Amino acid sequence: MKITDGEKLILLMLSELYDSAGVEGEIDPEFIRSSIFSENTWSIPWKYSGIPFEQQETPEIVKEVLDILEMWSVIEYSYSQLTDEQKAQVETDAHPFGKDPKFNGFDGNNESEYMGVASFLINDLDRFEEFKGRYLNAHCPTLDTYYRMLPVFKEIQKNINFFPLNKDQIVQLLVEKIHPENR
Repeated sequence: MKITDGEKLILLMLSELYDSAGVEGEIDPEFIRSSIFSENTWSIPWKYSGIPFEQQETPEIVKEVLDILEMWSVIEYSYSQLTDEQKAQVETDAHPFGKDPKFNGFDGNNESEYMGVASFLINDLDRFEEFKGRYLNAHCPTLDTYYRMLPVFKEIQKNINFFPLNKDQIVQLLVEKIHPENR
């Protein structure tokens, strides 16, 4: 959603009025403030889908983060469905990344915009709630790894009807975390 600076100011002032007057409406003034201050105004039509906003393109970074969160959600859920024996095999076959694989977030120094979008999706839009409460700063670059994993994940998605992934598919994804020069 494109909002001019003047419109941002008006929305922020209206949010303050809502709060000071104790208005209990359908619009959450804290969400509006958060989306403006975090520069995630694309999220307003997502939150209020009943309002007929103009059609808009989802920002590319949001699409990327959604893909990454979906992939990790499927990995974590699928791993949780494995037997102890299968988990041990994943740990061995995808060493050193096979033991209890979890989404670690993004690098707070170099991927902070991705981290911010992920946090907003999880905490403000209540998507991917399985990641809620996690510290999303991986403290090391992650995007190259996720970019290697995503095409493999998308290919796996094309060839199966239902999740969860099996242990071999999980291994196939986790091995992508290893840089190709080190395989």
